[in-house]
Amino acid sequence: MSKLSQYRSDPNVRIVTGVCPHDCPDSCSWQVAVDPASGRALDLWGHPDHPMTQGALCTKVDRYLERTYHPGRLTTPLKRVGPKGSGQFIPVTWDEAIGEIAARLKQIIATHGPESVLPYSYAGTMGLLQYNAVSQRFFNVMGASNLERTICSEAGFEGFRYTIGATEGMEPDAYAKSKLILIWGSNTLTSNIHLWNFIQEARKAGGKVIVIDPARTRTARAADEWIPIHPGSDGALALAMMHVIIGEGLHDADYVARYTLGFEALAARVADWTPERAAAITGVPAPRIRDLARAYATSQPAAIRINYGLQRHAGGGMAVRTVACLPALIGAWRHEGGGIQLSASGVFRHLDTRSLYRHDLLGDRKPRSINMNRLGDALSLDPADIARAHYHPRPVDTLPMPEAAGPLVKALIVYNSNPAAVAPNQSAVHRGLQREDLFTVVLDHFQTDTADYADYLLPATTQMEHWDILKPYGHLHLALNQPAIAPVGESLPNSEIFRRLAAAMGYDDPGFRQSDEEILRELVESQRHPRFEGITWQALCERGFVRLNVPTPYLPFAQGNFPTPSGKCEFYSERMAADGYDPVPTYHPPAWQQGAAPEAGLICISPPAHSFLNSTFANVERFQRREQTPLLKIHPDDAAARNIHDGMSVQVVNDLGSVTLIAQITTDIIPGTVHAPGVWWAKHSGDGRNINQITSQAEADMGAGASFYDTRVWVMPAALLHEVAERKGEGSDLSLTVPAAV
Repeated sequence: MSKLSQYRSDPNVRIVTGVCPHDCPDSCSWQVAVDPASGRALDLWGHPDHPMTQGALCTKVDRYLERTYHPGRLTTPLKRVGPKGSGQFIPVTWDEAIGEIAARLKQIIATHGPESVLPYSYAGTMGLLQYNAVSQRFFNVMGASNLERTICSEAGFEGFRYTIGATEGMEPDAYAKSKLILIWGSNTLTSNIHLWNFIQEARKAGGKVIVIDPARTRTARAADEWIPIHPGSDGALALAMMHVIIGEGLHDADYVARYTLGFEALAARVADWTPERAAAITGVPAPRIRDLARAYATSQPAAIRINYGLQRHAGGGMAVRTVACLPALIGAWRHEGGGIQLSASGVFRHLDTRSLYRHDLLGDRKPRSINMNRLGDALSLDPADIARAHYHPRPVDTLPMPEAAGPLVKALIVYNSNPAAVAPNQSAVHRGLQREDLFTVVLDHFQTDTADYADYLLPATTQMEHWDILKPYGHLHLALNQPAIAPVGESLPNSEIFRRLAAAMGYDDPGFRQSDEEILRELVESQRHPRFEGITWQALCERGFVRLNVPTPYLPFAQGNFPTPSGKCEFYSERMAADGYDPVPTYHPPAWQQGAAPEAGLICISPPAHSFLNSTFANVERFQRREQTPLLKIHPDDAAARNIHDGMSVQVVNDLGSVTLIAQITTDIIPGTVHAPGVWWAKHSGDGRNINQITSQAEADMGAGASFYDTRVWVMPAALLHEVAERKGEGSDLSLTVPAAV
């Protein structure tokens, strides 16, 4: 008997439909069994009727009640009483907290101007309301600095848009029809598990699955073949594949002629990209590149699934732009089961959010925009650092001079994020958070690494306890979350916290008096685009989710109609040329390939641990036990050359700092690359640091995206580094003492 059947027959149980809030393409619909007498949630499960969820949740969210009722949940507002970073607080009332926060913000704005206030948030919840709705209204009225949320996907999104026009592509169930699936830079069984159901259908029908990745992930082990590749070299592989496809006449000449722009320029570009040239860069043998290109071009329908790991390096945007050319070249878009998916978010691009975010409240003001990847720079006292933190996503965009960078950040308001753990250059971020003149407010469920630095820590509700609407990025079903239980303790939704702050600040726009339900209903009822026809408030309340009004099967580009300026897939992009880029696909090498010889250290990548989702779930004991300890996966050849043994404590070092990890020697990572699964909270790591101690604030080539997987490091037994430190003295630049051999 299913859980739904079990509880539906119980008159003493109420069933509430909601949706998972986490940063995952699957955006699962769930159902919660609630005891009306106690108000307590008893159980939850995946909604059996949702086409993506199909009744099952991932192993993390299946235990969501353990997170909701975790003994570490924040249940009352807290005020700092100890040194910053010490995590020492006393409880206060909501009235005290809101009143004192508003008074400090008013004082800071009066003295330093509204741009001295910086919001910092991301995808701790993906719901449109709790993500950034009332909060955006609040900061719009204030005129605070704007935060550009670039830390995850922006480089790849920009590259994809230059080619395709929008982050739009295959619907997930179409993968069941594919004859060949390339999972390229994506660990589907960890980060997109429900897609695997459709991939398995394809395999049962004779389809083949190939994973292209520097690591033999869970997905690679479950696939038909793993093609190891050097981090950041994917664009070179795609160019060489196109060299073979065009050179051997395997492209779809009719589709190319009708629905693409710039084929001649592309053919000229890839003429020099022989498999031998690409092999020297990628580590993939030339014969394998040829075979892969031929199989891809001749196995129709052929599908590609790329994900965000592909673009977290200095050439990430161009790499995604280049890979995205492949489906049009072979005419894969003609077929159900053919094409590519990076994200489905572009299918929702016509969603009218004016009523939600109220950008009209800004008026004519244009506050500075800060790149969230450069939080360490943004919190610096040096105007040159602050200038570098300004958002400049294209080569034609310039940075301000230090004297024009604007005021120091004097107030930081953090919600839906844990930057002390997840932001790059952890030392710089912690130095900024340590500033006594920085007033910091954190909204969260738990006392995270970031919360330890807060002046006020405000308890927020989980998805079980508030209203929201979720716009997925892995399928086409808009979903409503209805609160299943009352807020735990004195916790409040983000929306209500910002409503109370707005009232205390004297912001009297009627938008701050709308309830959550009113805001969401207004959003739904304001839609006019045909794609939202049939998505009504009543339908969402009754069913929980509704598919966009697009055809089934969804073949967005079978006859062209790309949302580019030309209406075609753009192998040549005038917009790229105007933005300062090469308008034809090319190879932008990762930073680690530039300058230093390959033997000078190792390349570190840090994708999510299977049991964590960024830093979410990293404090839940069940998942900590599963992950055991912060690891560094290292190939046996690299370990032997450094006298590293399995289970040994090792130091991972570069010019940004060092972190202590436990070595796991494995052939599941290619030689020359190490793999540090993240993101552990720093306070739960052995030396109070996590892998972002050694990741850089450097930006990718497009969208000012992050470059987490483009990190050169030296690795050695921890004892060796301690000896070096003793010889050189504490506080020395340890990276300068490390021999290139390690």
